[in-house]
Amino acid sequence: MKAKVTILGSGTSSGVPMIGCKCPVCMSSDPRDKRLRASALVEYGGLTILVDCGPDFRQQALAAGIVHLDAILLTHNHMDHIGGLDDTRALNLCESHPVNIYCERYVEDSLRHMYAYAFADPKYPGAPEWHMHTIDGSGPFKVWSNAGDEVLQWEKGFGYRHLGSSGQEGRSVEVIPIQGWHHKVKKLSVLGYRFGDVAYLTDMNLIEEPEMEKLKGLRAVTLNCVKPGPHHSHFSLDECLEFFEKVGAQESYITHLSHLLPVHEDFEKQLPEHVHPAYDGLVL
Repeated sequence: MKAKVTILGSGTSSGVPMIGCKCPVCMSSDPRDKRLRASALVEYGGLTILVDCGPDFRQQALAAGIVHLDAILLTHNHMDHIGGLDDTRALNLCESHPVNIYCERYVEDSLRHMYAYAFADPKYPGAPEWHMHTIDGSGPFKVWSNAGDEVLQWEKGFGYRHLGSSGQEGRSVEVIPIQGWHHKVKKLSVLGYRFGDVAYLTDMNLIEEPEMEKLKGLRAVTLNCVKPGPHHSHFSLDECLEFFEKVGAQESYITHLSHLLPVHEDFEKQLPEHVHPAYDGLVL
């Protein structure tokens, strides 16, 4: 079963252009150098899945024409990956269902702190309606469509009435988590995800050997790099290229790019034949 992955955002936490910067990358007129915060839309087995929901989600959703999500998979708890979750309340209204969020327990704990109003009881009318699903990196898990979820009915002045299951049968797909670390010493856990023959990985600078076994036989893979040289929490360019060579996917894409990497046209020329800089709107 093949997956279609659309890169909604290929940029690092500051985005490109970065506020206040006049460097050649930030001033580039090439649309491939306009890099929103890192996120991907996955169409897989009849489901529509968002990976990460950063502060640019509203803009990304409008540009991509997103009107439906079965689920959101979060990689970790940094704001450039969870800062747009409030905007998913529009889907509550349009789809009459909660939004399913899959993440590690520590990420959910962060959401409960940052978005306390979404978990309050009683809830402020119009606050996001989410269903939380706890996952970890130990093995495959199933992501379910939202077709069988409870129905939300909006009542002015009250908020949402929860009417129970829709009665429809929901389908599911199996997703394989890839455990990585955002900092080799502090060991902040980050989950990448494999959807069939495509794997989406970001915000790592250490992937231990047992996890590499999960990446065999890929058609396409992404990995993060924010600058050519060493970084305390991201792969350097050389480390990124070494990873791609080891995985041996048919095509490899660098994402989470900052303005410290060249403009797209020049960067593409510097890379091996089957390695490419990702860009917003790229379809794998």
